[in-house]
Amino acid sequence: MTPRRRLAGALACALAFLVCFQSGAQAPPKAAAPAPAPAAAVDMKRLAAEVWVFAFPLVLTDVTRDVQSAGAPANTFKHRRTIPDASTTDIANPNADFLYSQAWLDLSKGPVILTVPETKSRYYLLALLDAYTNVESSIGKRTTGTEKRQFAIVGPKFKGGLPEGTSEIRSATDLAWIFGRTAVADKADLANAIKVQDQYKLSGPPAPKPGKGAAPAAASDVDTKTPPRDQVVAMSPADFFTRVAMLLPGNPPTKDDAPMLAKMKQLGIEPGKPFDMSKLDAATAKSIEDGVKQAIDAVSTASKGLSGADIKNGWRIDRALGRWGTEYGRRAVAAWNGIGVNAPEDAIFMSTYLDGTGKKLDGANKYVLHFDAAQIPPNEGFWSLSMYDDKQHFVPNALNRVNLGSVDKLRTNPDGSLDIRIQSSDPGGGNWLPAPKGPFNLILRVYWPKQDVIDGRWNPPGVRPAA
Repeated sequence: MTPRRRLAGALACALAFLVCFQSGAQAPPKAAAPAPAPAAAVDMKRLAAEVWVFAFPLVLTDVTRDVQSAGAPANTFKHRRTIPDASTTDIANPNADFLYSQAWLDLSKGPVILTVPETKSRYYLLALLDAYTNVESSIGKRTTGTEKRQFAIVGPKFKGGLPEGTSEIRSATDLAWIFGRTAVADKADLANAIKVQDQYKLSGPPAPKPGKGAAPAAASDVDTKTPPRDQVVAMSPADFFTRVAMLLPGNPPTKDDAPMLAKMKQLGIEPGKPFDMSKLDAATAKSIEDGVKQAIDAVSTASKGLSGADIKNGWRIDRALGRWGTEYGRRAVAAWNGIGVNAPEDAIFMSTYLDGTGKKLDGANKYVLHFDAAQIPPNEGFWSLSMYDDKQHFVPNALNRVNLGSVDKLRTNPDGSLDIRIQSSDPGGGNWLPAPKGPFNLILRVYWPKQDVIDGRWNPPGVRPAA
Protein backbone atom coordinates (compact mmCIF):
# COMPACT_ATOMS: atom_id res chain seq x y z
CA MET A 1 0.00 0.00 0.00
CA THR A 2 1.41 3.42 -0.95
CA PRO A 3 2.10 6.05 1.74
CA ARG A 4 -0.61 8.36 0.45
CA ARG A 5 -3.18 5.54 0.53
CA ARG A 6 -2.12 4.72 4.07
CA LEU A 7 -2.81 8.29 5.14
CA ALA A 8 -6.12 8.52 3.29
CA GLY A 9 -7.14 5.18 4.76
CA ALA A 10 -6.04 6.19 8.23
CA LEU A 11 -8.05 9.38 8.06
CA ALA A 12 -11.05 7.49 6.72
CA CYS A 13 -10.72 5.00 9.56
CA ALA A 14 -10.48 7.84 12.07
CA LEU A 15 -13.69 9.34 10.74
CA ALA A 16 -15.43 5.97 10.60
CA PHE A 17 -14.32 5.14 14.13
CA LEU A 18 -15.56 8.42 15.50
CA VAL A 19 -18.92 8.07 13.77
CA CYS A 20 -19.36 4.48 14.92
CA PHE A 21 -18.20 5.16 18.46
CA GLN A 22 -20.35 8.22 19.02
CA SER A 23 -23.39 6.64 17.36
CA GLY A 24 -23.32 3.75 19.80
CA ALA A 25 -22.17 1.07 17.34
CA GLN A 26 -19.53 -0.06 19.84
CA ALA A 27 -21.87 -0.18 22.78
CA PRO A 28 -20.81 -0.26 26.43
CA PRO A 29 -22.36 -2.84 28.81
CA LYS A 30 -26.11 -3.16 28.45
CA ALA A 31 -26.87 -1.50 31.76
CA ALA A 32 -25.33 1.77 30.54
CA ALA A 33 -26.18 1.49 26.85
CA PRO A 34 -28.01 4.53 25.44
CA ALA A 35 -30.86 4.19 23.00
CA PRO A 36 -29.46 3.65 19.50
CA ALA A 37 -29.29 6.78 17.37
CA PRO A 38 -31.73 6.95 14.43
CA ALA A 39 -30.13 5.86 11.17
CA ALA A 40 -30.96 9.22 9.58
CA ALA A 41 -29.09 11.04 12.36
CA VAL A 42 -26.03 8.84 11.89
CA ASP A 43 -26.10 9.46 8.14
CA MET A 44 -26.23 13.24 8.62
CA LYS A 45 -23.34 13.01 11.04
CA ARG A 46 -21.28 11.11 8.51
CA LEU A 47 -22.28 13.45 5.69
CA ALA A 48 -21.33 16.53 7.71
CA ALA A 49 -17.93 15.02 8.55
CA GLU A 50 -17.15 14.04 4.97
CA VAL A 51 -18.25 17.39 3.53
CA TRP A 52 -16.25 19.30 6.14
CA VAL A 53 -13.08 17.36 5.25
CA PHE A 54 -13.69 18.00 1.55
CA ALA A 55 -14.39 21.72 1.93
CA PHE A 56 -11.89 22.63 4.65
CA PRO A 57 -9.07 23.57 2.20
CA LEU A 58 -11.51 25.75 0.20
CA VAL A 59 -12.69 27.69 3.24
CA LEU A 60 -9.16 27.93 4.68
CA THR A 61 -7.89 29.36 1.39
CA ASP A 62 -10.67 31.95 1.36
CA VAL A 63 -10.05 33.02 4.97
CA THR A 64 -6.28 33.13 4.37
CA ARG A 65 -6.88 35.38 1.37
CA ASP A 66 -9.01 37.70 3.51
CA VAL A 67 -6.35 37.89 6.23
CA GLN A 68 -3.34 38.35 3.96
CA SER A 69 -4.96 40.86 1.62
CA ALA A 70 -6.94 42.89 4.18
CA GLY A 71 -7.09 46.45 2.92
CA ALA A 72 -5.17 45.61 -0.26
CA PRO A 73 -6.67 45.26 -3.74
CA ALA A 74 -6.87 41.90 -5.47
CA ASN A 75 -4.53 41.06 -8.33
CA THR A 76 -1.50 42.82 -6.85
CA PHE A 77 1.81 41.44 -5.64
CA LYS A 78 3.07 41.68 -2.08
CA HIS A 79 6.78 41.01 -1.66
CA ARG A 80 8.93 39.98 1.27
CA ARG A 81 12.19 41.89 0.92
CA THR A 82 14.34 40.26 3.57
CA ILE A 83 16.12 36.93 3.93
CA PRO A 84 15.14 35.08 7.12
CA ASP A 85 17.97 34.69 9.62
CA ALA A 86 18.42 33.67 13.24
CA SER A 87 16.43 36.73 14.38
CA THR A 88 13.35 35.52 12.45
CA THR A 89 10.95 34.03 14.97
CA ASP A 90 7.56 34.64 13.36
CA ILE A 91 7.93 31.75 10.90
CA ALA A 92 8.39 28.06 11.65
CA ASN A 93 11.16 26.41 9.61
CA PRO A 94 11.92 29.55 7.57
CA ASN A 95 13.57 29.25 4.18
CA ALA A 96 16.65 31.35 3.40
CA ASP A 97 16.87 30.26 -0.24
CA PHE A 98 14.30 32.72 -1.59
CA LEU A 99 12.59 36.05 -1.42
CA TYR A 100 8.85 35.40 -1.37
CA SER A 101 6.11 37.09 -3.35
CA GLN A 102 2.41 36.41 -3.42
CA ALA A 103 -0.73 37.68 -5.05
CA TRP A 104 -4.36 36.75 -4.48
CA LEU A 105 -6.20 36.68 -7.77
CA ASP A 106 -9.87 37.29 -8.53
CA LEU A 107 -10.60 35.89 -11.99
CA SER A 108 -14.37 36.35 -11.86
CA LYS A 109 -14.34 39.45 -14.08
CA GLY A 110 -11.87 38.31 -16.69
CA PRO A 111 -8.21 37.47 -17.32
CA VAL A 112 -5.37 38.76 -15.18
CA ILE A 113 -2.21 39.45 -17.18
CA LEU A 114 1.05 38.37 -15.56
CA THR A 115 4.37 39.72 -16.89
CA VAL A 116 7.64 38.16 -15.76
CA PRO A 117 11.09 39.59 -16.54
CA GLU A 118 14.28 38.24 -18.01
CA THR A 119 15.96 36.82 -14.90
CA LYS A 120 19.38 36.19 -16.45
CA SER A 121 19.37 32.49 -15.50
CA ARG A 122 18.25 33.23 -11.92
CA TYR A 123 16.01 30.48 -10.58
CA TYR A 124 12.48 31.61 -9.83
CA LEU A 125 9.10 29.95 -9.42
CA LEU A 126 5.60 31.40 -9.50
CA ALA A 127 3.22 28.61 -8.54
CA LEU A 128 -0.47 29.08 -9.27
CA LEU A 129 -2.74 27.35 -6.76
CA ASP A 130 -6.49 27.01 -7.02
CA ALA A 131 -9.00 27.51 -4.21
CA TYR A 132 -8.73 23.84 -3.20
CA THR A 133 -4.92 24.10 -2.76
CA ASN A 134 -4.08 22.20 -5.95
CA VAL A 135 -0.99 23.39 -7.84
CA GLU A 136 -2.52 24.33 -11.18
CA SER A 137 0.59 25.56 -12.96
CA SER A 138 4.23 26.44 -12.40
CA ILE A 139 5.78 29.44 -14.09
CA GLY A 140 9.54 29.79 -13.85
CA LYS A 141 12.93 28.59 -14.90
CA ARG A 142 11.93 24.92 -15.00
CA THR A 143 8.83 25.30 -17.16
CA THR A 144 8.86 28.61 -19.03
CA GLY A 145 12.53 29.59 -18.95
CA THR A 146 14.11 32.83 -17.82
CA GLU A 147 13.18 35.13 -20.70
CA LYS A 148 10.62 37.90 -20.40
CA ARG A 149 7.16 36.43 -20.87
CA GLN A 150 3.50 37.41 -20.62
CA PHE A 151 0.71 35.13 -19.44
CA ALA A 152 -3.05 35.47 -19.17
CA ILE A 153 -4.47 33.73 -16.12
CA VAL A 154 -8.14 32.97 -16.72
CA GLY A 155 -10.93 31.50 -14.64
CA PRO A 156 -13.01 28.38 -15.29
CA LYS A 157 -15.75 30.16 -17.25
CA PHE A 158 -13.59 32.38 -19.45
CA LYS A 159 -14.23 32.35 -23.19
CA GLY A 160 -12.66 34.83 -25.52
CA GLY A 161 -9.51 36.09 -27.13
CA LEU A 162 -6.25 37.15 -25.52
CA PRO A 163 -3.59 39.72 -26.48
CA GLU A 164 -1.11 38.53 -29.08
CA GLY A 165 2.00 37.02 -27.57
CA THR A 166 0.20 36.06 -24.37
CA SER A 167 0.11 32.46 -23.16
CA GLU A 168 -3.07 31.26 -21.46
CA ILE A 169 -2.98 29.66 -18.03
CA ARG A 170 -6.35 28.41 -16.86
CA SER A 171 -7.34 28.20 -13.22
CA ALA A 172 -10.09 25.78 -12.21
CA THR A 173 -11.40 28.39 -9.76
CA ASP A 174 -11.99 32.14 -9.74
CA LEU A 175 -10.14 32.40 -6.46
CA ALA A 176 -6.47 31.69 -7.13
CA TRP A 177 -3.15 32.34 -5.47
CA ILE A 178 0.29 33.02 -6.90
CA PHE A 179 2.94 31.87 -4.44
CA GLY A 180 6.25 33.15 -5.78
CA ARG A 181 9.87 32.43 -4.94
CA THR A 182 12.92 34.29 -6.27
CA ALA A 183 16.27 32.66 -5.52
CA VAL A 184 18.73 34.74 -3.52
CA ALA A 185 22.26 33.55 -2.86
CA ASP A 186 23.08 35.74 0.15
CA LYS A 187 22.74 39.29 1.45
CA ALA A 188 25.15 40.55 -1.22
CA ASP A 189 22.69 39.24 -3.81
CA LEU A 190 19.63 40.73 -2.11
CA ALA A 191 19.39 43.93 -4.18
CA ASN A 192 19.54 41.98 -7.44
CA ALA A 193 16.80 39.61 -6.32
CA ILE A 194 14.60 42.54 -5.29
CA LYS A 195 14.98 44.03 -8.78
CA VAL A 196 13.58 40.80 -10.20
CA GLN A 197 10.65 40.90 -7.77
CA ASP A 198 9.85 44.46 -8.80
CA GLN A 199 9.40 43.32 -12.39
CA TYR A 200 6.65 40.79 -11.63
CA LYS A 201 3.58 42.68 -12.87
CA LEU A 202 -0.15 41.95 -12.74
CA SER A 203 -2.88 43.81 -14.59
CA GLY A 204 -6.50 43.00 -15.10
CA PRO A 205 -10.12 43.94 -14.49
CA PRO A 206 -11.11 45.55 -11.20
CA ALA A 207 -12.20 43.20 -8.45
CA PRO A 208 -15.95 42.76 -7.95
CA LYS A 209 -17.65 44.38 -5.00
CA PRO A 210 -17.53 42.56 -1.64
CA GLY A 211 -20.06 39.78 -1.46
CA LYS A 212 -19.86 38.96 -5.18
CA GLY A 213 -18.17 35.82 -6.41
CA ALA A 214 -14.68 35.39 -5.02
CA ALA A 215 -14.28 38.95 -3.74
CA PRO A 216 -12.43 39.32 -0.43
CA ALA A 217 -14.17 40.56 2.68
CA ALA A 218 -14.00 44.23 3.57
CA ALA A 219 -10.89 44.99 5.60
CA SER A 220 -12.97 46.16 8.58
CA ASP A 221 -14.63 42.73 8.77
CA VAL A 222 -11.40 40.73 8.77
CA ASP A 223 -9.74 39.30 11.87
CA THR A 224 -6.06 39.74 11.05
CA LYS A 225 -4.81 38.57 14.45
CA THR A 226 -6.25 35.06 14.74
CA PRO A 227 -4.53 32.51 12.46
CA PRO A 228 -6.77 31.52 9.54
CA ARG A 229 -6.91 27.86 10.54
CA ASP A 230 -8.11 28.79 14.02
CA GLN A 231 -10.79 30.99 12.49
CA VAL A 232 -12.08 28.16 10.32
CA VAL A 233 -12.07 25.63 13.17
CA ALA A 234 -14.04 28.08 15.33
CA MET A 235 -16.80 28.52 12.72
CA SER A 236 -20.22 27.15 13.55
CA PRO A 237 -21.49 24.49 11.13
CA ALA A 238 -23.97 27.04 9.76
CA ASP A 239 -21.22 29.60 9.10
CA PHE A 240 -18.84 27.04 7.64
CA PHE A 241 -21.33 25.45 5.26
CA THR A 242 -22.72 28.87 4.28
CA ARG A 243 -19.22 29.94 3.33
CA VAL A 244 -18.87 26.78 1.26
CA ALA A 245 -22.17 27.45 -0.50
CA MET A 246 -21.20 31.02 -1.35
CA LEU A 247 -17.82 29.93 -2.73
CA LEU A 248 -19.10 27.10 -4.91
CA PRO A 249 -20.44 29.14 -7.88
CA GLY A 250 -17.05 30.69 -8.67
CA ASN A 251 -15.00 27.76 -7.47
CA PRO A 252 -16.68 24.66 -8.88
CA PRO A 253 -15.43 21.21 -7.88
CA THR A 254 -14.14 18.96 -10.67
CA LYS A 255 -16.07 16.26 -12.48
CA ASP A 256 -14.35 13.70 -10.28
CA ASP A 257 -15.92 15.41 -7.27
CA ALA A 258 -19.48 14.65 -8.45
CA PRO A 259 -20.13 12.13 -5.63
CA MET A 260 -19.13 14.77 -3.07
CA LEU A 261 -21.42 17.32 -4.70
CA ALA A 262 -24.25 14.84 -4.30
CA LYS A 263 -23.40 14.53 -0.61
CA MET A 264 -23.40 18.33 -0.27
CA LYS A 265 -26.88 18.43 -1.78
CA GLN A 266 -28.02 15.68 0.56
CA LEU A 267 -26.65 17.66 3.49
CA GLY A 268 -28.65 20.69 2.33
CA ILE A 269 -25.93 22.85 0.77
CA GLU A 270 -27.13 24.82 -2.25
CA PRO A 271 -24.58 26.88 -4.21
CA GLY A 272 -25.06 30.59 -3.59
CA LYS A 273 -27.56 30.17 -0.74
CA PRO A 274 -27.03 30.38 3.04
CA PHE A 275 -27.04 27.12 4.95
CA ASP A 276 -29.97 27.55 7.34
CA MET A 277 -29.80 25.13 10.27
CA SER A 278 -32.83 26.76 11.90
CA LYS A 279 -35.02 24.77 9.51
CA LEU A 280 -33.65 21.46 10.81
CA ASP A 281 -35.09 19.43 13.66
CA ALA A 282 -33.00 19.26 16.83
CA ALA A 283 -31.70 15.72 16.20
CA THR A 284 -30.51 16.53 12.69
CA ALA A 285 -28.86 19.78 13.78
CA LYS A 286 -27.09 17.93 16.60
CA SER A 287 -25.89 15.25 14.17
CA ILE A 288 -24.40 17.88 11.88
CA GLU A 289 -22.65 19.59 14.79
CA ASP A 290 -21.26 16.23 15.95
CA GLY A 291 -20.11 15.39 12.43
CA VAL A 292 -18.19 18.66 12.11
CA LYS A 293 -16.52 18.11 15.47
CA GLN A 294 -15.56 14.58 14.45
CA ALA A 295 -14.02 15.85 11.22
CA ILE A 296 -11.99 18.52 13.02
CA ASP A 297 -10.75 16.00 15.58
CA ALA A 298 -9.85 13.47 12.88
CA VAL A 299 -7.92 15.93 10.70
CA SER A 300 -6.13 17.40 13.72
CA THR A 301 -5.14 13.93 14.93
CA ALA A 302 -3.98 12.88 11.47
CA SER A 303 -1.86 16.01 11.12
CA LYS A 304 0.03 15.14 14.31
CA GLY A 305 0.40 11.40 14.18
CA LEU A 306 -0.26 10.18 10.65
CA SER A 307 1.89 11.09 7.70
CA GLY A 308 1.86 10.31 4.00
CA ALA A 309 5.63 10.66 3.99
CA ASP A 310 8.14 7.90 3.38
CA ILE A 311 10.75 7.39 6.09
CA LYS A 312 14.16 6.82 4.53
CA ASN A 313 17.37 6.72 6.60
CA GLY A 314 15.62 8.80 9.26
CA TRP A 315 14.35 11.41 6.77
CA ARG A 316 10.64 12.08 6.25
CA ILE A 317 9.90 12.63 2.57
CA ASP A 318 6.61 13.38 0.84
CA ARG A 319 6.84 13.16 -2.93
CA ALA A 320 3.14 13.52 -3.71
CA LEU A 321 1.98 17.00 -2.73
CA GLY A 322 0.04 19.63 -4.59
CA ARG A 323 -2.16 17.51 -6.85
CA TRP A 324 -4.64 15.76 -4.62
CA GLY A 325 -7.30 14.41 -6.97
CA THR A 326 -9.99 12.84 -4.78
CA GLU A 327 -7.68 12.16 -1.85
CA TYR A 328 -9.62 14.59 0.30
CA GLY A 329 -8.15 13.33 3.58
CA ARG A 330 -4.56 13.97 2.53
CA ARG A 331 -5.54 17.34 1.11
CA ALA A 332 -7.23 18.37 4.35
CA VAL A 333 -4.29 17.26 6.50
CA ALA A 334 -1.81 19.11 4.27
CA ALA A 335 -3.96 22.26 4.44
CA TRP A 336 -4.15 21.93 8.21
CA ASN A 337 -0.36 21.92 8.34
CA GLY A 338 -0.10 24.88 5.96
CA ILE A 339 -1.31 25.78 2.48
CA GLY A 340 1.17 26.61 -0.27
CA VAL A 341 2.96 23.34 -0.98
CA ASN A 342 5.13 22.76 -4.04
CA ALA A 343 4.45 20.37 -6.89
CA PRO A 344 6.99 17.54 -6.65
CA GLU A 345 8.58 18.52 -9.97
CA ASP A 346 9.41 21.94 -8.48
CA ALA A 347 10.71 20.97 -5.06
CA ILE A 348 10.85 18.09 -2.63
CA PHE A 349 11.57 18.73 1.04
CA MET A 350 13.04 16.15 3.43
CA SER A 351 13.24 16.61 7.17
CA THR A 352 14.75 14.76 10.10
CA TYR A 353 15.35 15.10 13.82
CA LEU A 354 17.05 11.71 14.00
CA ASP A 355 20.43 10.39 13.05
CA GLY A 356 20.77 7.30 10.89
CA THR A 357 20.60 5.03 13.95
CA GLY A 358 17.29 6.48 15.12
CA LYS A 359 18.65 8.62 17.95
CA LYS A 360 17.53 12.24 18.31
CA LEU A 361 19.91 14.85 16.93
CA ASP A 362 21.54 16.95 19.64
CA GLY A 363 24.26 19.60 19.50
CA ALA A 364 26.02 17.90 22.39
CA ASN A 365 27.20 15.45 19.74
CA LYS A 366 29.05 15.80 16.45
CA TYR A 367 27.68 14.55 13.14
CA VAL A 368 28.50 14.27 9.48
CA LEU A 369 26.20 14.06 6.47
CA HIS A 370 28.20 12.17 3.86
CA PHE A 371 27.21 12.07 0.19
CA ASP A 372 29.04 9.69 -2.11
CA ALA A 373 30.06 11.34 -5.38
CA ALA A 374 27.08 9.79 -7.16
CA GLN A 375 24.74 10.49 -4.25
CA ILE A 376 24.88 14.30 -4.07
CA PRO A 377 21.24 15.48 -4.41
CA PRO A 378 20.39 15.19 -8.14
CA ASN A 379 18.74 18.34 -9.43
CA GLU A 380 18.45 20.78 -12.29
CA GLY A 381 18.01 23.71 -9.91
CA PHE A 382 19.87 23.63 -6.61
CA TRP A 383 19.71 22.12 -3.13
CA SER A 384 20.21 23.33 0.42
CA LEU A 385 20.47 21.89 3.92
CA SER A 386 19.04 24.06 6.71
CA MET A 387 19.51 23.88 10.49
CA TYR A 388 16.74 24.55 13.04
CA ASP A 389 16.54 24.42 16.81
CA ASP A 390 13.80 22.58 18.69
CA LYS A 391 11.47 25.57 18.19
CA GLN A 392 11.90 25.36 14.39
CA HIS A 393 13.94 28.59 14.29
CA PHE A 394 17.32 29.21 12.71
CA VAL A 395 20.30 28.90 15.05
CA PRO A 396 22.39 31.99 15.99
CA ASN A 397 26.10 31.54 15.27
CA ALA A 398 29.20 33.60 14.63
CA LEU A 399 29.10 32.94 10.87
CA ASN A 400 25.41 33.86 10.53
CA ARG A 401 25.17 30.60 8.60
CA VAL A 402 21.75 28.95 8.61
CA ASN A 403 22.17 26.61 5.65
CA LEU A 404 24.64 25.13 3.21
CA GLY A 405 24.06 23.93 -0.30
CA SER A 406 25.01 23.77 -3.91
CA VAL A 407 25.23 27.57 -4.28
CA ASP A 408 28.01 27.61 -1.67
CA LYS A 409 31.66 26.84 -2.32
CA LEU A 410 31.63 23.40 -0.73
CA ARG A 411 34.84 21.38 -0.54
CA THR A 412 34.61 17.89 -1.94
CA ASN A 413 36.84 14.98 -1.02
CA PRO A 414 39.46 13.60 -3.46
CA ASP A 415 37.00 10.91 -4.61
CA GLY A 416 34.30 13.53 -5.33
CA SER A 417 32.24 12.74 -2.25
CA LEU A 418 30.96 15.48 0.05
CA ASP A 419 30.95 15.76 3.84
CA ILE A 420 28.92 18.36 5.74
CA ARG A 421 30.00 18.69 9.35
CA ILE A 422 27.10 19.31 11.74
CA GLN A 423 28.07 20.35 15.28
CA SER A 424 28.04 23.29 17.68
CA SER A 425 31.80 24.01 17.55
CA ASP A 426 33.83 24.83 14.45
CA PRO A 427 35.49 21.63 13.19
CA GLY A 428 37.79 23.56 10.85
CA GLY A 429 38.18 22.80 7.19
CA GLY A 430 34.89 24.25 5.93
CA ASN A 431 31.55 22.64 5.11
CA TRP A 432 30.36 23.38 8.66
CA LEU A 433 26.68 23.78 9.46
CA PRO A 434 26.54 25.20 12.99
CA ALA A 435 24.22 23.39 15.41
CA PRO A 436 22.75 24.61 18.71
CA LYS A 437 23.86 23.19 22.02
CA GLY A 438 20.66 21.16 22.35
CA PRO A 439 18.16 19.30 20.12
CA PHE A 440 17.82 20.28 16.48
CA ASN A 441 16.29 19.21 13.20
CA LEU A 442 17.35 19.49 9.57
CA ILE A 443 15.53 20.14 6.30
CA LEU A 444 17.06 19.16 2.97
CA ARG A 445 15.39 20.95 0.07
CA VAL A 446 15.91 19.88 -3.53
CA TYR A 447 14.63 22.32 -6.17
CA TRP A 448 13.78 21.09 -9.66
CA PRO A 449 14.68 17.58 -8.55
CA LYS A 450 15.64 14.97 -11.11
CA GLN A 451 13.27 12.08 -11.73
CA ASP A 452 15.20 9.74 -9.43
CA VAL A 453 14.27 11.99 -6.51
CA ILE A 454 10.63 12.30 -7.56
CA ASP A 455 10.26 8.54 -8.08
CA GLY A 456 12.06 7.63 -4.86
CA ARG A 457 15.05 5.94 -6.48
CA TRP A 458 17.26 8.48 -4.72
CA ASN A 459 17.09 9.06 -0.97
CA PRO A 460 19.32 11.10 1.31
CA PRO A 461 21.85 9.22 3.44
CA GLY A 462 21.37 9.10 7.18
CA VAL A 463 23.08 11.65 9.40
CA ARG A 464 25.79 9.72 11.22
CA PRO A 465 27.82 10.42 14.34
CA ALA A 466 31.23 11.88 13.51
CA ALA A 467 34.28 9.80 14.29
